[in-house]
Amino acid sequence: MMKIIAYHVRDEELEIVEKWEKEHNVDVKIVKDQLSSENVHLAKGFDGLTTSQNKPIPNDIYEKLNSYGIKQISQRSAGYDIYDLKAASKNNIIISNVAVYSPESIAEFTLTQALMLIRKVKEIEERTNEENFSWQPEIQGRLLAEMTVGIIGTGHIGRSAAKLFNALGAKVLGYDIYPNDKAEEYLEYKESIEDVIKHSDIVSLHMPATEDNFHQFNYEMFKQFKATAYLINNARGSIVDTKDLMSALDDNLLAGAALDTYEREGAYVPRDNRETGISDDLFKAVLNHDKIMYTPHIAYYTNVSVRNIMTIGLDSTLEVIKTGDTKNRVN
Repeated sequence: MMKIIAYHVRDEELEIVEKWEKEHNVDVKIVKDQLSSENVHLAKGFDGLTTSQNKPIPNDIYEKLNSYGIKQISQRSAGYDIYDLKAASKNNIIISNVAVYSPESIAEFTLTQALMLIRKVKEIEERTNEENFSWQPEIQGRLLAEMTVGIIGTGHIGRSAAKLFNALGAKVLGYDIYPNDKAEEYLEYKESIEDVIKHSDIVSLHMPATEDNFHQFNYEMFKQFKATAYLINNARGSIVDTKDLMSALDDNLLAGAALDTYEREGAYVPRDNRETGISDDLFKAVLNHDKIMYTPHIAYYTNVSVRNIMTIGLDSTLEVIKTGDTKNRVN
C-alpha cells in the first residue's frame, strides 16, 4: 500500500483524510505541525508528502526529501511564495499548489469586508459597546451601488469578486498583466494599476506574491488613492508595505483598510497566541490601528474550501507518485 505523510492537518480535516484514504486505498500519516527541519525525518519511508505551509522551507529540507526518495511537496494553498522553487528543482522536488479551491469563498469575504468598511461597522460596534447609540456623521455609511471598485488581479478570485460587486450595482475597474476576456463581462480594464486606483473608492488585491510586486503598495502608491478610498488585501501580505500603509492612513491618504494577510504572519497564523502573546511590534500596531480591520488569513475558510484544498492536495501527491508529475506543478 502506498504511504503519504500529511503535515499541518487540523482536527476538522481528519474526516476528509479518512474518506480519501478509503477511496484511494492509500495510508496517510497525520502530523499536526508544519514541515520543518525538526520533523522532516518523519517523512522517511513515505512515497509522497503534502503540507499546508505558511513558514519558509529551509533549503536543507529539499535535500533530505530527495535523499528519502520523495519527489514532491504538495502545498495545500494557492500561494507558494514561501518555497525556493530553484532549490526544489535542483533537488528533483516538484512543488504543486491548489490554484482553485473555492474562489467564491474569498470573493464573498471580500464583499463582506467592503460592506463592513463603507457601513462603518467597526466604529458602530465600538460606540454601541460604550452605549452610545447616537447618529453621527462619523458612522454614516455609503452606498456600494454609487461606488467604483478596483480589482487588482483578475484570476479566478478577482473575477468572482468583480462579479459580486457588479451584481450590486458598483462600477468595477480591473488591472492584470494578463487581461482575461471572461472578466470583461463584469469589469472595465485599465492600462495601469495607478489608473485603477485613482478612480476607485475600494481597491481590492487578488494577485500572487512575486519578486516584482514586493511592497508594491507603498507610500508612493497610497498617494494615488482617493482620501475617501479603502484598501482590501486578501492576497499576500508582502504586496503591502505595512509601515507605509499605517503612515498613509495616519496622513489621511486613504480612509481605511481591511487586511486578511500580514507580511510577517507566519509566526502567529494560524495559532492561538493568547498565552504566548505577540512580540512583533509592527503586527501589534496593525491590530490596534483604528483604521485597520484585520482578520487572520481566513477569507478562504469555508467548509467547501477546506474540503477541496485537502482533497486536491492529496490528489496531487498521488498523481506524482503514480505518474512522476502533476498538472498542479508550479516549478
